[in-house]
Amino acid sequence: MQMNKLQDADIRKEVAALNIGRQIRQLRFQRGMTLKEVSEITGLSKPSLSQIENNDGAPPIATLIKIATALGVKIGHFFKEPEASRRLVVVRRDERHRLNRLSHEDQYAAIGYWYESLAYPMVDKNMEPFIAEIAPREEGDILFNQHRGEEFIFVMDGTLEFRSTDQTILLHRGDSLYFDAEVSHGLRGIGGIARVLVVVYVPQ
Repeated sequence: MQMNKLQDADIRKEVAALNIGRQIRQLRFQRGMTLKEVSEITGLSKPSLSQIENNDGAPPIATLIKIATALGVKIGHFFKEPEASRRLVVVRRDERHRLNRLSHEDQYAAIGYWYESLAYPMVDKNMEPFIAEIAPREEGDILFNQHRGEEFIFVMDGTLEFRSTDQTILLHRGDSLYFDAEVSHGLRGIGGIARVLVVVYVPQ
């Protein structure tokens, strides 16, 4: 229990250090939007949005995409303030920003994965690449998401289960999947954590 509390404290520090919540709040104020308006656009509850703005939770990728779209920016905006417009960026392994789920009591514990942004310094890019680790979970606990755009998933290690409303697909190491992200979809690791490369495209 003590170890879990220490891990949760470290994770909260990571989330707070990125200031994703503060950036979201600042953008919302700049746009002259209320929490209610963002809630109506994204479909997210006001308490959930408030928690994110207070850096109390690490939102899943799909949630961050919805918020970014509502505020008129790209998801990469939240990972690092761009230094300048560039046509080539290098992100070293130890420079990646990692977002974790929080404690089991936190509503974002339902996410079931962590992810790292791989190309956050690039300004105005059309794709967002991530490394993610998808935890195993019960079938009834799979979190489904959907958003505008397309996604590509490549399994680097482990076994991943992809679910949509009418399909269940098992992906093993070396397998890949490309799909319309507007299709409601959920993921879970099978027999352990699945490590994957995810590339998200969100049209403007």
